[in-house]
Amino acid sequence: MKNKKTFILLLAVSVLGLNLCGCGQSSRSGANSSDISGANAGSTDSSDNTGHSGANTGSTGSFDSSDLSNTLVYAGENEDSINPVLTNHSEITDIVFSGLMKYDANGKPVTDLAESYEYDADSFTYTFRLRDGVKWHDGTDFSAEDVVFTYETLMQDETLSSSITSDYEDIRRVEALDGHTVEIQLEQYDAAILGYFTIGIIPKHLLEGEDLNTTSFNQAPVGTGRYKFSDWDMAGGMITFVRNENYYDKVPNIERLIYKTVAVESTKATMLQSGEADLAWLNANYAATFRDQEGYQCWDFTTADYRAASMDMSSDFWRKNADSIAVLNYAIDKDAIVKSVLNGQGCAAYSPIQLNPLGSSSDADIYPYDPDKFAEEMNKLGWEKGSDGVYERDGDRFHFTIQTRDYEEERIDIANLMSNMLKQAGVEMEVVLVTKFDWTAGYDGFLAGFATQFDPDMAYKQFVTDASDNTMSYSNAEVDRLLNLGRHTSDEAKRKEIYGEFEKVYTEHPGILPVAYLHGNYVGCGAVDGLDTTRVLGHHAVGVMWNIEEWTIHR
Repeated sequence: MKNKKTFILLLAVSVLGLNLCGCGQSSRSGANSSDISGANAGSTDSSDNTGHSGANTGSTGSFDSSDLSNTLVYAGENEDSINPVLTNHSEITDIVFSGLMKYDANGKPVTDLAESYEYDADSFTYTFRLRDGVKWHDGTDFSAEDVVFTYETLMQDETLSSSITSDYEDIRRVEALDGHTVEIQLEQYDAAILGYFTIGIIPKHLLEGEDLNTTSFNQAPVGTGRYKFSDWDMAGGMITFVRNENYYDKVPNIERLIYKTVAVESTKATMLQSGEADLAWLNANYAATFRDQEGYQCWDFTTADYRAASMDMSSDFWRKNADSIAVLNYAIDKDAIVKSVLNGQGCAAYSPIQLNPLGSSSDADIYPYDPDKFAEEMNKLGWEKGSDGVYERDGDRFHFTIQTRDYEEERIDIANLMSNMLKQAGVEMEVVLVTKFDWTAGYDGFLAGFATQFDPDMAYKQFVTDASDNTMSYSNAEVDRLLNLGRHTSDEAKRKEIYGEFEKVYTEHPGILPVAYLHGNYVGCGAVDGLDTTRVLGHHAVGVMWNIEEWTIHR
């Protein structure tokens, strides 16, 4: 696998004939601006939902593109909007916007836009005192009214297309006591809410009365964070940010960040090899090709990011056969997948909160790889093999479809290995490659990725009945009870017991077939310094820029 990947990567570089400054060299100063503005490298599902068609959606800053000596070029992910109330799964959202709180190196919430806060346990009320002198990137004063606007949007806007609204359902009211003081009262104690106060605050003066799902603000954001949006070249797949010289905390060392919207994993590796990018998250096998190369360095982060076949419980097949999801675990050699597809950079998965400090209950690790046990349990469930070796029950073949995005090589490899293993056991998992996930096409699930890198309550919105990120219609009354209890219990030891019980119940009645947890493998040129691997990262290894203000680049 490694030799094959290396050959493909080097061949791509030679065919492209790129005459670029090598990533490991000491300088890119004076490089032609075309070196950083090439085609949208493999961006296959990024779309402009607001109808913008031009190469530039607006500008709040400019720079001399001939001088890249203090510019970081990052090969990132597909993006179509930058707005924290729509999604919290974005590296760049966190550098443009800031919240009342932020996560520190250990994943604990600490003050950010809030200078301080108090909590009254009797009334379940948080009172935040805001920093003085904070300004939006357009120069407007930041105030308590912006905080009220942000949280009332999450609480009251029924048209909002957001996966995170369930995080805030315990909020009763939000009130500005004065220009720099905000009071947030909850309906009841919520153990996770302080972490959810890290969501970026959005500007009332720009968004009041706007449809947040479609506003052009989403492609030309204005925040209070460490970096300011400059422009978005959609044709070229490049978003440019400049450091916020008026940032209220430490101003970043790196002056400019060029974020390339890249989908195809091999393209990211090629960009690093050619010098077109300084830093990227790569899958384990691509990262391995750089480990012994002069001029490159690798950072291996712990993540809470796992891959699983997530079953659509509303599909006809799973409505009839949900009792047969758990048994599939016996037919999957998860360790073999970790060793091959992940190059050993990860571990076998059995629980959606397995790597969370309040998770990892050994009582939930109940499905070893055991084909004989699989066959025994299938017989108990009433399945019998047909003449072609595929299990049948009540006239149905054990055949289901899983959609996988066609540009994510690692997920495709995982899905294909799962399919082969299940086929040998008598189950047909059909892998369907799609450019973009289609939730209305009738597939029985998708090859998913999720993470609970902070509080285990992050699982609430995914698994509680009708919660905001429960896209696969999972529902289990005992899971609902336990996740509600975990959210509303204050004693940490008791919470660990509750989440351990959740793991056990969910493992016995799952909506996903978990396969593996991934390490977060970042590769960069030798000029980049300051990445801190203390932080546990999230899905797609998001969170690496948590301390970007400390990073440097020396060319």
